[in-house]
Amino acid sequence: MRTEDFDYELPSGRIAQEPVEPRDACRLLVLDRLSGQIDHRTFADLPEYLSGGDVLVVNETRVLAARLRGAKDETGGAVEVLLLRERYEDTWECLVKPGRRLKPGVHIVFGDGELKGLVLDTIEESGGRLIRLTTQEGSVRDAVRRLGEVPLPPYITRTLENPELYQTVFAREERSAAAPTAGLHFTEELLGRIEACGVRVARVQLDVGIDTFRPVAEEDPRDHHIHSEHMRVSERAASDIREARERGGRIVAVGTTVVRALESAYDAETQQVRPFEGQTDLFILPGHRFGAVDSLVTNFHTPRSTLLMMVSALAGRELIMRAYESALDEGYRFLSFGDAMLIR
Repeated sequence: MRTEDFDYELPSGRIAQEPVEPRDACRLLVLDRLSGQIDHRTFADLPEYLSGGDVLVVNETRVLAARLRGAKDETGGAVEVLLLRERYEDTWECLVKPGRRLKPGVHIVFGDGELKGLVLDTIEESGGRLIRLTTQEGSVRDAVRRLGEVPLPPYITRTLENPELYQTVFAREERSAAAPTAGLHFTEELLGRIEACGVRVARVQLDVGIDTFRPVAEEDPRDHHIHSEHMRVSERAASDIREARERGGRIVAVGTTVVRALESAYDAETQQVRPFEGQTDLFILPGHRFGAVDSLVTNFHTPRSTLLMMVSALAGRELIMRAYESALDEGYRFLSFGDAMLIR
């Protein structure tokens, strides 16, 4: 297995810069793993491919307004901080610009000083910083909401006038640095139609990190260090999944983040998804034996990415690359705001 096996040419003009309206009007490529058949539909047609007794599993994490613009207290030099993961209470692992001069001990002021940061340490692995945030009034989270901006992936270059377009309709607690983008295609009306078909919607959480956009640089993907993310599968979600399996229903994951969460919570010995909360560094490559997931709703991913490798593990590399070729030929829009694929 080589990283170049998961490479393809993605023209910049195919990278969607904004979502379609309404959300479920985007295109849907339906890929049948058994027959290899490819159909071209609209996302609003998704209920036709679901059956009563299935469980649709979504990631209900919400994107935090994690990009903060401030200045060094001592010099006034501009600083940009991207909050990635809360290591301890009000202490965050961050990416920073410029990075070289932000050494431990540097104080950062955001806004009119209502939020301040102290650089505690350098994170050698990522080149980021560990920063403790403080505020004189109210909570740090509230101050971040007021001062922060929702971060967009680096390949989206247009300004998003409505930040809610980068949130799913089922988003709840603000914990992620990026959206679980397969969920962006759902509307409340579409969810209602799906539930009316007898399909149960289960909710899990996985805090999406910015490393999800990082391509694999190593020649052998097995040498790549996968990022760790916090996840939670509740007792209710695990119970819904177990009951569906007992009834012969399918588990349909909405997005690669849900796949990662469910496969991390899967107990091979009991052959069941168990309640679980903690960190996962599961790296799903071809050869992985799926225990929790039967079908996947996903977007089209960047070349040489861990996400493209994951969907190739589910459907087979050759079939996935053929589906991507078909999507390019048919004019599909790619990446976070692009069109969708159903692997069934």
